[in-house]
Amino acid sequence: MSHQGEILQEAIKNSGISITRIVEELGITRPTIYRKFKEETIDYSFVKRIGDIINHDFSNDFTIVQQSVLPFVTSPAKHTVTSSVTPRVTLPQNIDSDPSKQLLVLQTKYIALLEAYNELLLKVYGPK
Repeated sequence: MSHQGEILQEAIKNSGISITRIVEELGITRPTIYRKFKEETIDYSFVKRIGDIINHDFSNDFTIVQQSVLPFVTSPAKHTVTSSVTPRVTLPQNIDSDPSKQLLVLQTKYIALLEAYNELLLKVYGPK
């Protein structure tokens, strides 16, 4: 099984974009990127930045085990939360093809997600 550095290297090779261009856009040296290719786990922000440069989505390239070590994938909480979880907000599923309505629905979902996240943070860590 390939590790994240190897997957990253292969995607760059397949993109046809030169390493020189990538390191210039990232503001790093060639030895730095070659060291990254040897790492088994790579920081999500680095992977995302390379994905943006080569126009590649890495979310499908990493296995579930590999994704579990990436910061953008949530892992089970280490603290036990005993109170109830905020109920999921359900929105109507028959949305017209009107982009403004779709945007409003996405905005509502995003706000609900942020509120649930803030509530969880307060339960786990308490108020500041």
